[in-house]
Amino acid sequence: MTATTSSPARTVANALRAVVRCPVLIPGGPDYDRGRRVWNGLVDRYPAAVVRCADAADVVDAVRVARDHGAPLSVRGGGHDWGGRAIREGGVVLDLSAMRGVELDADGRTARVRGGSLAGGVASALAEHGLRAVTGTVNAVGIAGLTLGGGYGPLLGAHGLALDNLLGADVVLADGTAVTADAEENPDLFWALRGGGGNFGVVTGLRYRVHPIPTVLSGMAMFPLAQAPSVLRGYRELLAESPDELSVIGGFYSGPDGSPLIMLYPTWSGDPAAGEPYLRRIRALGTPVFSRLGPMTAPEQLGLLDPFVVDGRHNTATSRWLPVLTEDVCDVLVDFARRVTSPLSSLTLHHFHGAATRVPVSSTAFGLRDEHVLLEIITTWAPNSPDSGGAHREWAAALADELERSALPGGYPNLLGPDDHERAMAAFGPNTARLLEVKRRLDPDGVFTAVPALVPPVS
Repeated sequence: MTATTSSPARTVANALRAVVRCPVLIPGGPDYDRGRRVWNGLVDRYPAAVVRCADAADVVDAVRVARDHGAPLSVRGGGHDWGGRAIREGGVVLDLSAMRGVELDADGRTARVRGGSLAGGVASALAEHGLRAVTGTVNAVGIAGLTLGGGYGPLLGAHGLALDNLLGADVVLADGTAVTADAEENPDLFWALRGGGGNFGVVTGLRYRVHPIPTVLSGMAMFPLAQAPSVLRGYRELLAESPDELSVIGGFYSGPDGSPLIMLYPTWSGDPAAGEPYLRRIRALGTPVFSRLGPMTAPEQLGLLDPFVVDGRHNTATSRWLPVLTEDVCDVLVDFARRVTSPLSSLTLHHFHGAATRVPVSSTAFGLRDEHVLLEIITTWAPNSPDSGGAHREWAAALADELERSALPGGYPNLLGPDDHERAMAAFGPNTARLLEVKRRLDPDGVFTAVPALVPPVS
């Protein structure tokens, strides 16, 4: 592929430069190559222009110019995008990376977050006040994208998904109109934003409920793969007994020498004295090759998985929603961990329980509120791999197929790709019809395609 230099591309780029006040990156110009990159190095697309928006006014102007010229539009928030949804070939990319920051409201229990903010930046800003937002597990993830698709994370049992803590959002719609969406104003849009992904507009700001949690008991314990069957038995028992305050993420990662290990990543957000027995229990599940468990601030905890999330590597991703972690499923996971084709690939298990299950399924667009385990299958390999990752893709596809019979319909919207139409429709379950109606009303031309498979072609 080469940079987009066609006449229509130059025309829209020139129009943007004439209207917006912020930098507009064009093919061949300074910073263009950096501006078209996302976390996943496999994504190699050439937009007509990258608009580095400074504020919502820039977003409004850029959306209107792109619409006037019929240019495809996409939004780059945190840039932690596995599927390339943030970069449209030949399109206009709205880069929100300059729109970062957190403003704590006077009451100390809500925070306004700018649309390009990363989870790590939000966590650090709030930690200074002994407060914490519900985020995912990694510093580098954009909090808006995480929230709009769901937001599994270490506080899920106690405080639900990230989207369950969203109180309102500032949105630029497909026609360039700037609106606020919350329980009182544009409530249908607010409903759709919480789980429907970035399919309804550009979210330039968000307002969250935050929690007085200065520290949690957390960390990581990693065991040899030979101990995986017994560790998983103990993990299953923990999941069956977990109170809201305890969320335990499990998974398979590789150690420094490339050998696969089984990992447990607990979070206890209640009284520390009541959480210590759970940490001791996790340590006793085997003989750890690495164990760091104890009190942690949010920034410390979110840094635990940073070594496994490196910019520029090649990645593919998919997911399976498992109703329960059965012994047969555990056997399959251990078998595929033994046969992993890349030491950089990972399998991660998130336990959906507690507060997240007590939200009525019709209250937000997120379509699954029953207790379950989310399996993330992240296939990762070095960019200088001699092939195109074929063996790694086959490994991931074979695992996903093997678990299909055990899985619930659909899958996590943030890990659905453009070819996952049937799974996307199933993912939103009883909310699908309402979600499509909101989409057709607010974006009838399909300008926003963060989950492309969600919306069938409009006739």
